[in-house]
Amino acid sequence: MSTNGANKLFTPVQIGPTTLKHRVVMAPMTRQRSHWPSNVPSDLQVEYYTQRSSDGGLIIAEGTAVSHRGHGGKGSPGLWTDEQVTGWNRITEAVHAKGAYMFAQLWHAGRLSHQSTSGETPVAPSVDPDFWTNPASPANMVSTPDGLLPPSPHRALETDEIPGVIDEYRIAAHNAKVAGFDGVELHSAYGYLLDEFLQDISNHRTDRYGGSVENRARLLTEVLEATISVWGTDRVAVRIAPSNTFHAMGDSDPHALFGYVAKKLNEYGLAYLHIIEPRVHGFDLIAEGQGPVAAQELRKLFDGPIIATGAFEPDTAEKTVARGDADLIGFARWFISNPDLPKRIALNLPLNPYDRDTFYTFDARGYTDYPAYDIAVGQHA
Repeated sequence: MSTNGANKLFTPVQIGPTTLKHRVVMAPMTRQRSHWPSNVPSDLQVEYYTQRSSDGGLIIAEGTAVSHRGHGGKGSPGLWTDEQVTGWNRITEAVHAKGAYMFAQLWHAGRLSHQSTSGETPVAPSVDPDFWTNPASPANMVSTPDGLLPPSPHRALETDEIPGVIDEYRIAAHNAKVAGFDGVELHSAYGYLLDEFLQDISNHRTDRYGGSVENRARLLTEVLEATISVWGTDRVAVRIAPSNTFHAMGDSDPHALFGYVAKKLNEYGLAYLHIIEPRVHGFDLIAEGQGPVAAQELRKLFDGPIIATGAFEPDTAEKTVARGDADLIGFARWFISNPDLPKRIALNLPLNPYDRDTFYTFDARGYTDYPAYDIAVGQHA
């Protein structure tokens, strides 16, 4: 691994009006440490994000529900109440105090929800009666007060309900601005509502939001335009997961679908496009040795900055940026166990191993107790 002087990860990059000092991005990760049932960010989250803030670096916050109906699991935060806004403001102020930047990730869980956490029947573009009992989809589980359970049976959104969903995103975007974030990312991946509308495995509608690729992308673009009305174009981003089958997702022609989406997004001048590589299922690597194929393909179609995320190691991240396949690299697992990850990569320091058993433990274990590296003594502090 090269050191800071030669490593392409440690050169400046522009996203919208912001100049980042390096390209090591903390990717959004569901960690379920918010207060329940208020969904207000906790003291633990303040500490967690502060630990992982680096001067001139970018943090993308965990998926944050735009409404109670869109909430996807116990312990996940929201952005629809004043108390939630205040909780997030404590975090953004702490992150900014360390010289870092932070985007909120606006999230509607869609059919991946449970009535015990959202208070309502989950909504989706279409009804799939086999979805919540599909034994081939063990990832389709929701964190509830009674533990992990399959999602509640969902219903299809009526066409006249969709403007209300768009307004939920607009309000959440406004709340993110009040909370002190530097921008917002729309979560249109991993089988949540916007992704459910995009892909034809989950969208069987016959109205203006279903059928053709253009129609299936309509909800994303209308939500995007509502968000831009609050933030402007260059502080808004989109996250997609081309060809990813996580949460029982898929499309009959993913290259056509996501190629259209990438080219369509060029019309907006976004801060960045965030691409999850199909070699991962959540935190799990499923395609050993596969390069960043999605970023490579969409790089030819999307004109703005690209963040690629999915099972990157420090050396593969640097090579990806050096080749020009992506401009920034999102790290998830390694940021869990290494709060000082950018420094470790820059100085070629060893990485703490992560413990999967503590990814979703609702307390400090495996969350805020990973040590930083003490260069003075050459060991973990």
